[in-house]
Amino acid sequence: MQISALKRCVAVAAAVLVLGLSGSSKAKAATGTGNTANGTHTLASAEQYVLHLHHLHTGESLDVVYRIGDTYVPEAMAKLNYFLRDHRTNDVSSYDPKEFDTLHELMAKLGRGNQTIDIVCGYRTPWSNNFLRTRSSVTGVAQHSQHMLAKAIDIRVPGVQTRTLRDMALSLHAGGVGYYPVSQFVHVDVGPVRQWAFGGRGDN
Repeated sequence: MQISALKRCVAVAAAVLVLGLSGSSKAKAATGTGNTANGTHTLASAEQYVLHLHHLHTGESLDVVYRIGDTYVPEAMAKLNYFLRDHRTNDVSSYDPKEFDTLHELMAKLGRGNQTIDIVCGYRTPWSNNFLRTRSSVTGVAQHSQHMLAKAIDIRVPGVQTRTLRDMALSLHAGGVGYYPVSQFVHVDVGPVRQWAFGGRGDN
């Protein structure tokens, strides 16, 4: 009888230990603790990176939290890739996330983090890029455009002069910046750092 009672005590103690470990694991999951390149952090308290976008060709708008702390949100990235699809062919590509970080930083430097960015052009297929280049003798469209690599976006910000937008984008040193004063937009990409201006009417 004493041996049976001892066995029951051991079984109860083991069950309590298992429940305790299970509860501890659930608590960690509930608090959203995770590991990133910068160490452990609580996702609930991490900075949220938000973009407010309106596409001038499709008429679509998108408000999205695309990054939390150091983590890009897969569902948000998929929405952004579709939103920025080639509006002529509906082909979708996978954007370089640094492009979105550049837009976010640009809006922060302008002091307009909650304002909408007007999208003039996002991703371009090689077909669309060639179509734009051959519409006239001078188009301002590069043969090897970063748009085809899903690393470039042409933008306007309502209420911000095109020159001001260009100057702020240049200050980031994040990639290429093209100035199109006649068409009133700025090209922002995360390719090699460079700048240019096009005095004609840019095609998008």
